[in-house]
Order: sequence, then structure tokens, then C-alpha cells
Amino acid sequence: MDVELQIVGALLRAIAEEMGAVLVRSAFSANIKERRDCSTALFDERGRMIAQAEHIPVHLGAMPDAVAAVMRHEPGRDEVWIVNDPYTGGTHLPDITLVSRTDVGFAVTRAHHADVGGREPGSMPADSRTLDEEGVVIPPTRLDDATLTALVEQMRNPDERRGDLRAQLAAHHLAERRVAELCNRRGRDRVVEAMDELLAYSERRMRAGISALPDGRCKATDVLEAADGDLELRAAVTIAGDAVEIDFAGTSPQHEGNLNCPLAVARSACYFIVRALVDPDLPASGGAFAPVTVRAPEGTLVNARPPAAVAAGNVETSSRIVDVVMRAFGRAIDVPAQGQGTMNNVTLGNERFTYYETIGGGQGACPDADGPSGVHVAMSNTLSTPVEALELQYPLRVERYGLRLGSGGTGAHRGGDGVVRELRALEACRLSIISERRRHAPQGERGGGPGAPGRNLLNGEPLAGKAILDLAAGDVITIETPGGGGFGR
Repeated sequence: MDVELQIVGALLRAIAEEMGAVLVRSAFSANIKERRDCSTALFDERGRMIAQAEHIPVHLGAMPDAVAAVMRHEPGRDEVWIVNDPYTGGTHLPDITLVSRTDVGFAVTRAHHADVGGREPGSMPADSRTLDEEGVVIPPTRLDDATLTALVEQMRNPDERRGDLRAQLAAHHLAERRVAELCNRRGRDRVVEAMDELLAYSERRMRAGISALPDGRCKATDVLEAADGDLELRAAVTIAGDAVEIDFAGTSPQHEGNLNCPLAVARSACYFIVRALVDPDLPASGGAFAPVTVRAPEGTLVNARPPAAVAAGNVETSSRIVDVVMRAFGRAIDVPAQGQGTMNNVTLGNERFTYYETIGGGQGACPDADGPSGVHVAMSNTLSTPVEALELQYPLRVERYGLRLGSGGTGAHRGGDGVVRELRALEACRLSIISERRRHAPQGERGGGPGAPGRNLLNGEPLAGKAILDLAAGDVITIETPGGGGFGR
């Protein structure tokens, strides 16, 4: 790629990063401004991702489906479209996506809102069975002032919801200006040419990396911990020349709970794994996805059909897809041991406030290094809410926050340690916990020991991995996150 194309590529990525900065700095809720649970990207006129900020993998890999859904409505200039329907390009309902036109394609933002309605504060009920229970379902819709008002009135804390949506809109206004400036400086035709070449460059690099892997077909299985028993995920990875196929045939059917996920989420997890194993420094674009084919039977956990609930599918099933696909690749090449494999979702709220967080944990050891401790990685990549910000904004107190020492698996290289996080409710509220790896520990690789499974407690008494209940003022929730598996004997 010549120097000018490298420059244009860097400028496009810089626009995506600046969009993210505007969104974070303008947001009202801690989930966006502190945890940075949001993502931004630029697409070309054909709906192909060209540049993304290094944000949330589960958001970014699924974005093309949202853009495709909006494009079917032929959006005009100066229009912004909104969508969160998981079966029309979304992931789960709290992730609201905005799409608008630029001079050379589309700007996209996706942010996890602290509430989008539904029967539970925070819109992440641990026991939901249908999509409508989880919040307001938004098909691709043109967003104007009247639509925005009508939507936020169906959500808790409407002023905060309006503020976060306006922060997303600010990122779109910024993108339109910056892309126009780039076209004025470089020429629109040259920018479009550069976008095509960036896609082709990413595809060439990805195919070259895949070609270096041994051809063959490898399989793996893993389980999700539903409240009424385990659900099986099966993945078969076929490497053939410069392409990869990932097939989920044999995976459990979609179930009555909310561990289901739409195909866009399954694809996103697969893209993440292939990129991480093959060429982690590759500039992410739609070209990098081209050599990867994902097959998932309809009506299964990884390709659910409406009206199945999906609140946990985006966060927990996506994490397990990463585990099972990584394990399948591990039959052919060295891969890290399993990490915590969960986002440890905690939602607290009432009619006055809603607060949502995910909690980091131990990650698996690598062939040549110990696993990192207490981190958000894989499909999450968010930050932790600072204690000061949490206690200033919400009726909650952080009693303890530290590493869960010794929870990482043993081995030639140790797994990372999990986290202990204790929150005290200062007023009555509802609690919802969606977590995994409570019954099945993260496994080691090449003889390494397993990490410790996670634990949830209320006032010192054990809770299930999926729990929903009322808290009184003074109650203490303790989340002990899993450790990562070890590598080698």
C-alpha cells in the first residue's frame, strides 16, 4: 500500500477514534462516560466497514448487519436512523445503534444504554423469556426529535437516556464534518479509492495469515450454564488454504431463557478469534472478515429466532463462543488457556436510578507468559467504573475491590487471578446478575490447571449464577470472578 493510502487510512481511523472521544466525553451515564461501553466506525457506500475505533469487539463485528438493515430503507442525507432490534441488525436491546450518511458512506455509533425500558431496571433481567420483557424494541427507524422523545419516555431516567442519545448524535455530526474535510483536502474520488484498497489490503493480510496455518478440521465443545441445566455449544473449524469456515452444527436449540444470541453476535465472536490468532495487528475492516465463513443452524443458541430473549446472549454466549472456537483452533496451533469466559453482568436500580457494570477477571496463560489478572478482554474490552464516580452518582458504596489472589490455574505459566468486588446498596433496589463459569471452571491448556470458578454472594450467602431479587438498604453483593486457566505442566 503506497504512502498516500496509508495516510488516508490513518485519517479514517482517526475520525472513528475522534467519534468515540466525542461520544464518551458528551455522555451522561457512567456506563458510557466511565466504562466506555460504546463503539464507533465508518462504512463505505456499499455498507462495508472501513475503519473502526478500538472499542468493543462484540459491537463492532455485528455492526455490518445494522448498517445493512438501515440501507434497505434507503436513508437520505441529513438523516439519522436508530435500531436496537437484535433480529434486524442489533445485538441486545440496551445496545442502541445510530447510522447516518457521510460524503463517502456511513457513520455508525453503538452504545450500551443504562436502561431501555422493560420489566426490570437496567433492562438486563436474569430470567427474561421473551424480547419484549427486556425493553423497547426499535426496528430501523428515522430518528427525529419527536421519535427521540417518544422512545425515551418508555425508558427509565429519560433525561439521562436523552443525554446519551444526544452524545451519539454529536459523534455523527463530527463524523460528517471530518469526512467532508478529508474529501475536500484529498478529493472524494481518491478517498473512495483508498477505502477500496484498505478493504483489499486487510483481506490480503488475513488470507496470508490463514495460509500459514495447517489445513484441517478441528472440533470442540463447551457449555453454557442455564438456570435449569447446561446447554452445549459445538464448533468445527475448517482451515483450507486461505479461508476459514466455522460451523456450529450440533449446538443446543435456542432455549426459554435469554442465553440466545442472533447470528450477528456469533459472527462477531468468530471474527474476533480469527483476527486475534492470525493477525492481531491487522487494521480491522470488512476485508478482514471476508475469508471467514460462519455457519449456524437457525433456531439454535447461536442463531436464535424471534421472539427469543437475548439479554445474556450478547454478553455471555458471545464469551462462550470465543472459548469454544479458540479451543477448536487449539487442536492445530498453540492458543492461550481459557480465561474467565464471562462478563459478570451486575445491574442495580429502581425507578430513580439504574446502574450496570461488567467485572474483569483472570485470563488464560499463554505458551510463553502468565495470564493477566483482573482485566476486561475478549468480547468486552470495557473499563471499570472508578469507585469515586460510582459512589458520587449512585446510592451504592464499594466495600471491597481487589484481586482474588490464587484463583488463577497452576502450570508452567499461571492463569491470571480474578477479582473480588463488593457493593453495598444504600437504598432499596432491584438486583440482576447474569454470570457464567460458576459451575464449570475455565480450563487450562497442555496440562495446565483450571482457574477457580466464580461465586456470587448476598450478605455472605451463595447466589446462583443467574439471580434476580430485591435488595434492602445495607445489603452487600459480593462478586468473585473466575481465574484463568494455566498453560503447561
